Amino acid sequence: MAKMDPDRARPDALIARGHHDMGGLPAGRVEPSEHDYAQWERRVDALMVLLSGVKGGAPRLTVDELRKNIEAIGPEAYEKMGYYERWVTSITQTMIQRGIVTTDELGRKMEQVRARQDVACKK
Repeated sequence: MAKMDPDRARPDALIARGHHDMGGLPAGRVEPSEHDYAQWERRVDALMVLLSGVKGGAPRLTVDELRKNIEAIGPEAYEKMGYYERWVTSITQTMIQRGIVTTDELGRKMEQVRARQDVACKK
């Protein structure tokens, strides 16, 4: 692949980049901020730690796979998703790619969770 000049913001130069890749391009001021993490965000983070084998289990996912599958998210979906939503999407794709879970198994489990939520909401 040809080396790109980051100062060239021509459309053909941007096509070679991922839609999320702003490296070297002007993007405005970064405003760092902290927030309390929602319970589901903490769970996604914990899932990543467990799947990566950091806590001693067999690695089921690498950081490179996480990054690769985040980068594979289409521009429209990528822009609508939050940080941990992208992680969930990437983790799911990696688990399917590795044959750890099938789309059918995932669909059945999602239906079970929805049914539990429906029951809980009716109470």
